[in-house]
Amino acid sequence: MGARTKQRIDRIRGVLSRRQPDLTLVLDNIHDPHNVSAILRSCDAFGVYRVHLYYTTEKFPRLGAKTSASAKKWVKRDKHTNAAELIDYLKENDFFILGTGFSPQAVPIAKWDLTRAAAVVFGNEHRGISPELKEHLDAELCIPMQGMIQSLNVSVAAAVVMYEAWRQRSDKGMYDSPSLDPLLLEQAFAEWKKK
Repeated sequence: MGARTKQRIDRIRGVLSRRQPDLTLVLDNIHDPHNVSAILRSCDAFGVYRVHLYYTTEKFPRLGAKTSASAKKWVKRDKHTNAAELIDYLKENDFFILGTGFSPQAVPIAKWDLTRAAAVVFGNEHRGISPELKEHLDAELCIPMQGMIQSLNVSVAAAVVMYEAWRQRSDKGMYDSPSLDPLLLEQAFAEWKKK
């Protein structure tokens, strides 16, 4: 085995060992494919293993390699068109479902324990979270705004949320040892080696 091959294999194993299967995002009818690509790039950067793409009113996004920096290869994506099936999957896997928003009930992000199994829902850029998902949220988080503009671009908001989750999880050493089930880790490794 050549030095470059060994370096690549070591890198793949190292990255997979830091993936966080109990932290996921739900992208709810995100309109702009550039936003989806940017979110996937942040997911890769912060160790998110899987993202759920829920599309019922928008066209499913074509993801460009240029915007995502090929992150779509490294972040598992599950497509959903049925809200009940998506919610059932999240509940069966013990995810606490957090929506992002600005309601009076929304709690600032820093007050959440993002070291627990969490699925964070990001809604459409114009309409927000779909009603059929909103009714199943366990709670709502917000990113406090200090300026005149009261919201962030959805891809920026997702990066802020993932950074806070990374900060909390890193402080608890959650990136120091593999979180993926050993069988899943080996399956992912076999897939990634081919990419």
